[in-house]
Amino acid sequence: MNIFIQQIQQNLAYFLPETALVVTLCLSILAGLIFGKTPKVVAWFVFIGVGAALFFAVKQAGVSQEIFSGMIAVDPFAVFFKSLAAVCTLTIFLFSIFSSEVQTTVKRMAEYYSLLVAMTLGMFLMAGATNVLMMVLAMELTSLSSYIVAGYTKEAADSSEASLKYIIYGAVSSGIMLYGISILFGLTGAMDYAGINHSLTLNAPNYFALLTATIFIVVGFGYKISAVPFHFWTPDVYEGAPITITAFLSVASKAAGFAMMIRFFKVIFIDTTILAVPAGMWTSLYGFEWNKLLAILSVLTMTLGNLVAVWQDNLKRLLAYSSIAHAGYMLMGVVVLSNQGIAAVLIYLMMYLFMNLGAFFVVMLVANKTGSEDISAYRGLGYRAPLIGVAMAIFLVSLTGLPPTAGFIGKLYLFAALLDAKWIWLAVVGALNSVISLYYYARVLRYMFLRNPEGQTGSITLQRSEAILLLAFVIPTLLFGLYFGPLVELANASVQMFGIR
Repeated sequence: MNIFIQQIQQNLAYFLPETALVVTLCLSILAGLIFGKTPKVVAWFVFIGVGAALFFAVKQAGVSQEIFSGMIAVDPFAVFFKSLAAVCTLTIFLFSIFSSEVQTTVKRMAEYYSLLVAMTLGMFLMAGATNVLMMVLAMELTSLSSYIVAGYTKEAADSSEASLKYIIYGAVSSGIMLYGISILFGLTGAMDYAGINHSLTLNAPNYFALLTATIFIVVGFGYKISAVPFHFWTPDVYEGAPITITAFLSVASKAAGFAMMIRFFKVIFIDTTILAVPAGMWTSLYGFEWNKLLAILSVLTMTLGNLVAVWQDNLKRLLAYSSIAHAGYMLMGVVVLSNQGIAAVLIYLMMYLFMNLGAFFVVMLVANKTGSEDISAYRGLGYRAPLIGVAMAIFLVSLTGLPPTAGFIGKLYLFAALLDAKWIWLAVVGALNSVISLYYYARVLRYMFLRNPEGQTGSITLQRSEAILLLAFVIPTLLFGLYFGPLVELANASVQMFGIR
């Protein structure tokens, strides 16, 4: 018993970020009961709690340890995604201060902030999960919380519909994924990633059964990252949910999904018996080409996302399909089977954080001032609100992947990884899709700078705090397009010490 207690204490020392979030979640619910009429108290209390979790996560940089009998890994890879999720959560709290959708629901704001913490806790666990049971539990914690906040603005006609569709698609995807996991467990008799890999290495499984299990599990991953054909929930949920939640799902939830998927494939399906593999490269077990399956998903995702976005007039739906396309771009880095490809995904996610959250912040500001999310509300925006117009132009140029913005650097490293691994055809498809995306991003720019503000009266003024937060996204989007060395070093360090190689 003493040894067991000692092990728990040692494990808890590495579980401080998640512990901080659990404590914050419990106390935020209690604070909501006490300060229900002054939800800003709860908001700042939660902000401090998530900040503490970020602090503890950053302190774990350089650590490589498995805790709770191999259920969770604490390593640089997990620390990267925990930090990304925490930064995104803190940003969404600031978003919420300026959101008219959130601020008009005083009675429910305490629950809103508590659910954001629960989602963040789930993402922390997703980043470090090394056991299929923990992976499912973490994903469900995130999903169940997000189902509720997606329908937070009950007064809006499409809010409840968005939440219901989210639940239905989430339940179906989770069920299919669990069935795939049960097949994988039947083939290997193990639930931890390393144990599954060890079993697959020693005993060649039935190829068809393994392929079926992998496809079913990919359904769950595809749902989480909004990959085609598991994307159907994304445009409706993004349009019906509050803009703050839409922005959160488009970045943090997608990043956690990629963290979970990358670790799953990197550990389970990599052949560690082959020693004549160049440093940083991987070899799949039995030539099981799961990366070709992901390559097909990548092509479908980026192509459909970009083509459908061309026809969208609602900015939230446009950015929803844009988000789907960007998931396709990031999948290109996963198919490479190398540390360089995964590092490229991490670099892209860091750049995507600033440009995508910035774009959604502009959509929120315009919706607050005009009451509309339609592209027609952006007529003459560059003249009615020069700062907002120029900022949105920078974000859209970055999302396209043009220099000298952060988005260009993200795509540069993705394409470099593809070319080094001889995935020429996939790089060509990605480049063509970037050209397609330029059309619908340029359409928004045309409305802002080349259309007269018909029906739009008066200029749009920003509060000083709104302008500061907007610049906090604009500056990194431009800065990291010119000075990106530290981010590249961080990404490379984060992929060196995870997995079982």
